[in-house]
Amino acid sequence: MRSLFFGIICLFYVPSSAFAQISDDVVRIGVINDQSGQFAYGTGQASVLAAKMAVEDFGGKVLGKPIEILSADHQHKPDIGSSIARRWADTEKVDAFADGASSSVALAVQQIAREKNKTFLIASAATSELTGKSCNETSTQWTYDTYALSNVLAREIVRGGGKEWFFVTADFAFGHAMQRDATKFITDAGGTVLGGVKAPLNSPDFSSFLLQASSKPFTVLALATAGGDTINLIKQVKEFRILKPGQSLASMLFYINDIDSLGLEAAQGLRLVTSFYWDLNDETRAWTKRFMAYSGGKLPNMMQAGLYTAVTHYLKSIQAAGTDEAKAVARKMRETRVNDFYNKNVEIRADGSVLHKMLLMQVKAPSESKYPNDFYKLIGELPGSEAYRAMSDGGCALVNQSAR
Repeated sequence: MRSLFFGIICLFYVPSSAFAQISDDVVRIGVINDQSGQFAYGTGQASVLAAKMAVEDFGGKVLGKPIEILSADHQHKPDIGSSIARRWADTEKVDAFADGASSSVALAVQQIAREKNKTFLIASAATSELTGKSCNETSTQWTYDTYALSNVLAREIVRGGGKEWFFVTADFAFGHAMQRDATKFITDAGGTVLGGVKAPLNSPDFSSFLLQASSKPFTVLALATAGGDTINLIKQVKEFRILKPGQSLASMLFYINDIDSLGLEAAQGLRLVTSFYWDLNDETRAWTKRFMAYSGGKLPNMMQAGLYTAVTHYLKSIQAAGTDEAKAVARKMRETRVNDFYNKNVEIRADGSVLHKMLLMQVKAPSESKYPNDFYKLIGELPGSEAYRAMSDGGCALVNQSAR
């Protein structure tokens, strides 16, 4: 009788994996970034490779279904980015958008993710609005944001005596957010912002902006720029001998790959913030070695590390949730701490912020660099709980919902 009872139970028992739901029998991730403009060297195809490497390391399948990576160039234009995302969602059945590589484009793509109930894994767009008033239930922001970058940089530099700041700011969403966030931290720490100039994207000549800066008695010249603009600015700061004794240069967003174009001679002394450095420990060095073999020798920056981590965590969350439905996966992503080669027990908050530890670095002088790619020295760090904005201060509507 007992065996009959268990036999009947077994007839009605179906393993939970049998109920797994993968839309269209494939998980599609669309990496959208700048592949032809001034940010292509920092994101572009190297970030596409990071996503593909994550998929291969995961085994190429999730819940028994294949994983595909698509990619597209948004050309740093929000209308093109949103058009690609809409086509991917409607026609190509993409389940997750990934990367971003421009704050203005990422904000546009996030709106499509909201409308279409798609996951958005933001790895290289910086504006803190993505987890603030524009936050989205199915989006997560990996690697950094303008708040964390400017908080760590401003707090530590003012603490070290750099109290008078002047900005050269990129005249688009990222630059505006960066200067806004940094100004608060500078003044809160007892420093002063003497002013700033707004420079158009892709400007070949920054001499007029730098001459305006040179007339100010700053101790810190802050570059709220990114990509090729940052490289050109640093070159021209040196060329025009803008810095006087007692003055220093800080970049609000600097990619380690920028040193390939600048060289240590030009970049030495620059202070910057990052969430990943390849030479931190044995785990980061081992992952970097594998990535460089995969990428043909290209050194990974924090955006490639962040995208690899984001894709891996997304796939783990699909596995755990038993579905690729965006809201269910988003809940699982937030329930699960991030643990990998450079994240240890990292929280993903309701607003989508991934609370990485943030590192203050200084570029080494050529005489300090002892082996290939030995570019940075660690001069400070903040845990994610201190580096990132308090969730209650961002204006994200999801915060109140999560508290219910």
